[in-house]
Amino acid sequence: MLVVKSFTFNLFSENTFIVWDELTKESVIIDPGCSNSSEEEKLTNYISEHKLEVKYSINTHCHIDHILGCKFVKEKFNPVYFVPEKDLFLLQRAEVQASAFGLNIDKLPEPDKFLSENLHLNLGRSIISFLFTPGHTPGEFCIYFEREAFCITGDVLFKNSIGRTDLWGGDYDTLIQSIKTKLFSLPENVTIYPGHGENSKIGLEKNENPFLYELSKN
Repeated sequence: MLVVKSFTFNLFSENTFIVWDELTKESVIIDPGCSNSSEEEKLTNYISEHKLEVKYSINTHCHIDHILGCKFVKEKFNPVYFVPEKDLFLLQRAEVQASAFGLNIDKLPEPDKFLSENLHLNLGRSIISFLFTPGHTPGEFCIYFEREAFCITGDVLFKNSIGRTDLWGGDYDTLIQSIKTKLFSLPENVTIYPGHGENSKIGLEKNENPFLYELSKN
């Protein structure tokens, strides 16, 4: 069985996730946003308490609020680090992104590997799959756990909302197409864990999301 633990970090109230297998203790950290020593300690204490092996670190996309903790996680736990290739320019411009919000950030590590829809990762007894869902950024991926019926949706789809498209590399029509063709093709009982805010279900977003209700009828 997989456990999903979320932390709300940094001034953007970003959701950082640890997903881990109860039997093997293998884990993945998704969108590490820890931005200070207190947040780093919370993450580390949870990992230590549950005796987890951090096997992977994955960015759904590379906006500043989702990458603030990448350097810490890589140096502390040395996981295999994955990012979307088309968001590499955002990772490499982390200092520029940070300065736009009055923040400072150290140079981030280079990724070990890139995400793709052909990539499948083992996490204990489970399989991690990836859905290419650009629009919020040019390269964003959602992370799908089919057997367990949940999906980490980054900043693509939120409870009753969608990702903004007025930042670096955003495109509204592309985002809507990603949601319609990729996320709305998932079973309606799939739980979504977004990059900000509360969890939801694919079926609920089809029927209640004010930005997307009409899409599910077409």
